[in-house]
Amino acid sequence: MIMTPQDYIAALPLGIVAVTAFLVLLIEAFRDGSVRVTSWLTALGLAAAFFVAMTRVFGAAPGTAFFGMYATGAFPDLMTAVFCVSGILTVLLSSAYLGKEHLVQGEYYAVLLSAVAGMIMMAAAADLVFFFLGLELMSIAFYILAGFARGRLMSNEAGLKYFLLGAFSTGFLLYGIALVYGATGRTAISAIPSHSLALAHSPVFVVGLALVLVGLLFKVAAFPFHMWAPDVYEGAPTTVSGFMATGGKAAAFSGFLLIFSPLALNALPTLSDVISLIAAASMILGNIVAVSQTSIKRMLAYSSIAHAGYILAGVVAGNRMGAEGVIFYLAAYTLMNIGAFGVVSILESGDGTGVTYDECAGLSRRAPVLSGLMAVFMFSLTGIPPFAGFFGKYYVFAGAIGGGYTWLAIIGVLMSVVSASYYLRLVVLMYFKEGTERNSSVSVPAASLAALVIAAIGLLGLGLFPRCSSN
Repeated sequence: MIMTPQDYIAALPLGIVAVTAFLVLLIEAFRDGSVRVTSWLTALGLAAAFFVAMTRVFGAAPGTAFFGMYATGAFPDLMTAVFCVSGILTVLLSSAYLGKEHLVQGEYYAVLLSAVAGMIMMAAAADLVFFFLGLELMSIAFYILAGFARGRLMSNEAGLKYFLLGAFSTGFLLYGIALVYGATGRTAISAIPSHSLALAHSPVFVVGLALVLVGLLFKVAAFPFHMWAPDVYEGAPTTVSGFMATGGKAAAFSGFLLIFSPLALNALPTLSDVISLIAAASMILGNIVAVSQTSIKRMLAYSSIAHAGYILAGVVAGNRMGAEGVIFYLAAYTLMNIGAFGVVSILESGDGTGVTYDECAGLSRRAPVLSGLMAVFMFSLTGIPPFAGFFGKYYVFAGAIGGGYTWLAIIGVLMSVVSASYYLRLVVLMYFKEGTERNSSVSVPAASLAALVIAAIGLLGLGLFPRCSSN
C-alpha cells in the first residue's frame, strides 16, 4: 500500500490548510508581535484552499484517495469552499475584535485553521474512522476557542460546558460507529446505504445508526441536544460563536448527508420519522424561545437551533432536491449568520455590553452602514426575498414536500413567520426608535467592514441567481 501523488493532489485543500497552520505556529513561536502576520497568512492560506476547491467543483468525478479513506468530487470540494469562506470571514472579523477584547494571541489562528482542517476531513470522509478523526480535530479546536477569553468567567464556563457535553456526545458517536462496524463488517461510509435494506431489522445496525445520529444532532444543536448552544454562544468570544454556528454546523450536516443518505433513509423509515420529529421540535422550540430573548447573541443561538430544524427537513426528505437544498442553505446560512455575529462583535464593548436589543436602538443614526448590513442579515435569516435565506428555505421545504413530509414544510413556514417577530424587531429598533446617548458613535474597522460587505454581497448574489448556485 503506497500513497501516490494523485492522493496528495486530491487532498490539496486540506494540505494547504494544515501547512498554513504549521507555519502560523512557527511564526508565532519565533517572532514577537507576529499577530498581524499570522492573521493575514491564515486568510491567504484559506483563500488558496478555497480557490483550489472551487476550481474542482465543476466536472470533478467522484472517487476516493488514500486507500478509500478520502472522498473526492464536487460535494467535498463545495463544502470545503463553504468552510474556507467561514474561516476567512472569521479571520477578518477577529483581527480587530481580539485587540478590543485584549485577546491578541497568535495561537488563535492556528487553532482556527485546525478546526477548518477537521471540517474538511469530515466532508471528505469516505470512512467512518476518518470522519471521526475530523470531527474530533474540529471539536477539540472549538473547545479551546470557546474558552479562549481565559480572563472572562463566561468564556471559561462556555469552554467547560462544551467540552463536557461534547465529550459525552462523542462517546455516543464512537459507540455507534463500533456497532455499525459490527453489523456490516466495514467502516466505509458506502457500506451504510448498501447494507441498510438487508440490515433494516438488525438491532445492532439500527441502534448503531441511532447513536451516530445522537452524536451529530449534538454538533448541530438540534432538539433535544441543544442545551449547550445558548450558554456556549453567549460566553464564547463573539467571532468564535459565529464560526462555531456556521462552519461547525455545516461540517456536521455534511456528515448527515454522507451517513444518512437518501438510500439509507428510504430503507429505514422509522429513522426518517424520528429525524422529522426532531426537525419539527427544533423549529418550534428554537423560534418560540428566541422571541423572549433580550440578548442578540442568545437570540442568534436559539435561532440556530431553529435553522438546524429547517436544514434537517431537507435531510429527511431523502431526495436530490432536499440534499441540494441543504448544501445551498448551508452556504447561505454561513454568510448571514457570520454577518450577524460579526455586527454584534463590532457593537460589543470590552465589558460585554452593547449586545442587547435596547442597546441597538437608534443604531441607524450612529452607524448607518452597519445597521444597513445588519438589516440585510436579518431579512435573509427571516427568509425575505431576494436574499439567499428565502431560497434556502424554499429548497429544503420543497424537498420535504417531495419526500412526503408536507406537514414538516408547513411547520417550517409557520415558524418562519414566528421568526420575523424577533428578527425584524431588531430592524425596527435600529431605524424607528431613539437610542440613548451612550456609545454615540460606532467605529467599524476596515477588515471587519470588508467581511460584512462580502457576506452581504454573497447573500444577494445567491438570492438573485439561486438556480445557478444550486447547480
